[in-house]
Amino acid sequence: MQFTASTVSLTVDDVAASQKFLTTRLGYTVQQAADGFASLTRPDAFDIVLLARGTEVLPPEQRDRRAAGLILAFTLADGLDEQEKLLREAGVEITMPLREEPWGERLFQVTDPNGVIVQFVQWTA
Repeated sequence: MQFTASTVSLTVDDVAASQKFLTTRLGYTVQQAADGFASLTRPDAFDIVLLARGTEVLPPEQRDRRAAGLILAFTLADGLDEQEKLLREAGVEITMPLREEPWGERLFQVTDPNGVIVQFVQWTA
């Protein structure tokens, strides 16, 4: 088996709000978009598909679910402190301040307008 891409599909209330957050704050670009749908890409990360909650393309048992209990985690080679500063200065609320875990993980989190948690990680030597 060989994968050609990795995509996370998120069901959200406001596709446009998450799309704007991911493109303006995280550098994603729009591959395709329509009412209640957006496909976003970035060459160095997984793709993200946003679907409006309630959309009929989803199976009935999934239509009213929201993205919850999920963390989109992005590992950075370096520049974690700078990324946190840039987001904070751009007005993005840091919902979990920068910290270092005993096992060598440095991280912080932000939350998009639909409540999707986005985590930035850098591993220490």
